[in-house]
Amino acid sequence: MSEQECFTPQITGDGSFTFFSTEFDESFHSHYGARQESFLKFVQPTLLDRKAHRSQLKILDICYGLGYNTAAALQTIWQINPNCKIEIIALEINTSVPQVAIAHNLFDNWNYEYTDILTEIAVKQEAHRQNLHAQLLIDDARSSIQNVYSSGFRADAIFLDPFSPPQCPQLWTIEFINLVSKCLKTDGLLATYSCAAAVRMAMKVAQLKVGSTAPVGRRTPGTIATLSEAVELSPLSQSEQEHLLTRASIPYRDPKLTDSANIIIQRRQEEQKTSKLEPTSHWRKRWESR
Repeated sequence: MSEQECFTPQITGDGSFTFFSTEFDESFHSHYGARQESFLKFVQPTLLDRKAHRSQLKILDICYGLGYNTAAALQTIWQINPNCKIEIIALEINTSVPQVAIAHNLFDNWNYEYTDILTEIAVKQEAHRQNLHAQLLIDDARSSIQNVYSSGFRADAIFLDPFSPPQCPQLWTIEFINLVSKCLKTDGLLATYSCAAAVRMAMKVAQLKVGSTAPVGRRTPGTIATLSEAVELSPLSQSEQEHLLTRASIPYRDPKLTDSANIIIQRRQEEQKTSKLEPTSHWRKRWESR
């Protein structure tokens, strides 16, 4: 069986499709709605609808996957301002995922205008139009992000969309998130679906201000972050703030940005064992009883 045949479209709650990764044992999107997740977890929190009036916008799409987040961004911005020049750098390790998404015509039920652009990105790893410069970097994102930073690229919006921290800790470490934060404009916004305390703590270590985004199809919120004190974010709840004082907030570490998932997880577990922070189970029990 070819690599492409490993990905079978699975319908989600809003009628759009996703894939399931056997490598990470997770779906690429929430079963509540893949399409709505892209708009409500990434595009809306980064305020691209408000920023669309600008003459130029830069977007960093980490873990491009099926291309949904980039697709949602293009649609949102150009519906408001067709003249906005968009520069996108997307990071992905597996060329098969976006290519199979195109092969299965997964954008057909989006009523989508820019499938030709997504096709070029998937097949050629780049797309150019009068108002678009997009490139898809195929490599371990830990390597790619160093190149993005060195290039001087600074994003108005960053979509941080890896598989979950327990499954893909490599892309949630202090070291990786610190590099990601350096690719953000001062007034830019970084959005992710994760509300893990370890992720939020890594963001704080990277000097990011952290807030919550509304839950989408699940009980837990997402996270929004910025370098600017002047940008208003929806604050963390008391429960979320206290979560950052527990052992769950001990971040993942990958000093050389080369360690395996197992080593990164083991390193964190050892640190948690010797930590004097409150056990996360105590925090959970306290808030579940309220």
